[in-house]
Amino acid sequence: MSAVIDAAVAALQKRLSGGFDGVAKFVMPGEGALMIDASGVRPGDEPADVTLTADAETFKAILDGDLNPTMAFMSGKLSVDGSMGLAMQLGSALS
Repeated sequence: MSAVIDAAVAALQKRLSGGFDGVAKFVMPGEGALMIDASGVRPGDEPADVTLTADAETFKAILDGDLNPTMAFMSGKLSVDGSMGLAMQLGSALS
């Protein structure tokens, strides 16, 4: 597992300590993927209700609060496949 994924899991566990209502996957090409669901955040690459894809730099900027997830999506830095409603809920949790 990549150090980038490990750091992302640790950061997201703090923000989503109560879990997430649905199953989301965040993919960082070249680094790996992580899963977010009712039990929390963990490394993994399983089927999900929504899959968000961005490079590690974009994901770090979102976590650091330097990039709004909606703006990342609108500018093409973040792609969403699946439930847009869950993506919006996750974006609110990340903001």
